[in-house]
Amino acid sequence: MSCAPTPSFAEVDMENVVINEVSLRDGLQLHREFVPTAEKLRLLKRLVDAGIRDFEVTSFVSPKAVPQMADASDVFAGLPVLDGVSYSALVPNRKGLERAADVGCKTVNLVLSATDTMNEKNIRMSLDEAKATCVDTIEHAATLGVNADAYIAVAFECPFERRVDPRRIVDLTREMFEAGAGRVIIADTIGAAAPAQVSDLFSMLVPEFGAERFACHFHDTRAMALANVWEALQQGIRRFDSAVGGLGGCPFAPGASGNLATEDLLLFLRQCGFETGVSLGGVVSAIDVAAEITGRALGGRVMPWVRTQLDQANTEEVPA
Repeated sequence: MSCAPTPSFAEVDMENVVINEVSLRDGLQLHREFVPTAEKLRLLKRLVDAGIRDFEVTSFVSPKAVPQMADASDVFAGLPVLDGVSYSALVPNRKGLERAADVGCKTVNLVLSATDTMNEKNIRMSLDEAKATCVDTIEHAATLGVNADAYIAVAFECPFERRVDPRRIVDLTREMFEAGAGRVIIADTIGAAAPAQVSDLFSMLVPEFGAERFACHFHDTRAMALANVWEALQQGIRRFDSAVGGLGGCPFAPGASGNLATEDLLLFLRQCGFETGVSLGGVVSAIDVAAEITGRALGGRVMPWVRTQLDQANTEEVPA
């Protein structure tokens, strides 16, 4: 077991943060009306035009379980091949992995919930069974030449078992890395985390595994997502999931407001001195497409101010 010191901002490039856009998968998966493949790809194109380069685009799960993802293979087949643009997909097991590999997916994401009850409610498995499935799928991915990352869901609080012991997250992280996972995404699935919890958890994870091996997936249910991002940044984390307009949510968290909005994250990072390569005006354009295809009013907390700035400047980009 290697132990590395907690990185300072000087040791991990503080100028660049990766935004991984999850609106096409996590953002749309619970939307009741099926969004046609062409419309999903139209949204993706607008996001690419905005400068986003990392995407989780779909999930290769049972269409009966998640009807919105029934066109996973068609979506993947329609993705533009562009230099510097990376696509990943969520898979639940070997079968999903093989479906993803068949259409050329090179990175898959597994989901392991941190508690027995969440696994039982979500996938009808115990925690031990879910771990075994993840390990088997990660190991099989290596034989197919596919990279595998692992979400650890409900990493801070479970809707059924409440507060999760951070030592359990450390243990699960170790098991995923030992199986061959390239990255672990720490997920605040129901948006219950507070900044002190984020700081405490990463102060345990980073010295053992290194900051570069982690990403964060925050929901904004209790309006603390950006504060949680800040604490993760302090620990050297430089990759965050988000969804334009705050699309998404969790069926196990009544009142959940969805994912951290990409526009909120982008403005926050910009004002804190980080570079993302993403245009805020371009993201607003993508939000308009997302609102059109979902029939929903969308927008993070910054949207009224951002639209005012765009109107006043009569430009397609928000002034720095």
